[in-house]
Amino acid sequence: MLLRHEAAARLVGQYDINNTYQYILNREEVQLSWLASAIAELGGTVTDEPEPARKASGKGAEAARAILQEDLADAQAFVDRWRPRVEAMSNARHRGMLRVILGETLEQKRFFEQALIGRTDLLGRREKTLAPAHGEVLPTRWIE
Repeated sequence: MLLRHEAAARLVGQYDINNTYQYILNREEVQLSWLASAIAELGGTVTDEPEPARKASGKGAEAARAILQEDLADAQAFVDRWRPRVEAMSNARHRGMLRVILGETLEQKRFFEQALIGRTDLLGRREKTLAPAHGEVLPTRWIE
């Protein structure tokens, strides 16, 4: 999901939604470090995956909406697929860590739902004296 969310952050330019994707990416990087440690502890190795090609259907708000709908469905499918496996785990520490990851995935789903209904206060509310954020972020950080 991290790689799909990285691709989404390049395609969704709306300021508040993009900031939310940046928050999600940060949390997923932490979660992956937890998982990598647990896998190494059990004698396994972690392999890198190539970033998936992700294209937006449509342009602008229509494209963002399609991406958000995909990510919302993916988040629910991830939780549905992994929750029974997590609950069946015998290692309490690993089970607890994975429960946190599932909970944060449901939080991501809530962000996507809120963005789809037009909410911009996804990561918190602005002061009443400040106007909503306007504009778009660039798909890449550096321009040469």
